[in-house]
Amino acid sequence: MSLRDDDRSSPMTSLEKLSRRAFLSRAGAAGVISATATVAAPLVAATTQEQQVVTSESAISGAVAVTLKVNGNTHALQIDPRATVLDTLRETLHLTGTKKGCDHGQCGACTVHVNGRRANSCLLLAAMQQNAEITTIEGLGTPEKMHPMQASFVEHDGYQCGYCTSGQIMSAAALQHEPCGPTDNDVKEALSGNICRCGAYPNIVDAVQFVRRNA
Repeated sequence: MSLRDDDRSSPMTSLEKLSRRAFLSRAGAAGVISATATVAAPLVAATTQEQQVVTSESAISGAVAVTLKVNGNTHALQIDPRATVLDTLRETLHLTGTKKGCDHGQCGACTVHVNGRRANSCLLLAAMQQNAEITTIEGLGTPEKMHPMQASFVEHDGYQCGYCTSGQIMSAAALQHEPCGPTDNDVKEALSGNICRCGAYPNIVDAVQFVRRNA
């Protein structure tokens, strides 16, 4: 029998057992630590990166503090000084009923009321509207309690794809407080700044005239 075989067959002393157990325990712990570090490193990096993104988003370089009153609610905001009312409504306040169409004041899809008068929100800087009362389609009425003009558009099918509808309704609601003749042509002229690419103009005029006659 070789010395190696003899060593294998001999019982291990308590010290040897302890030393072997300690070695295996340490080796196992080192393996766990190594594996954990391998898994944890990307997670820590991802968390740190996410925190940096959140921090950079919450601290926008060059942002200005503004206070806007929209649909009767006051909002203290940090915005880019170049931000329009349209983008602030949609991107910051998440009032997406106001649509972005041409973004050049030519289609009327972004129409809102500013101090009771209709305006293209894509042409207004939000930072310059701090003393204004802004009303969007969400503030005009709700599905449970619609504004008469909203209800009339539904009743007369004054829309097709619906993209321009909020702007059409906001303009039509403001028209009730503007000088306008009684005929259909007068209404068409007054609402000529609102484009419907679907061509639902006859029904839009019917909806507006119904409200005007029953106001």
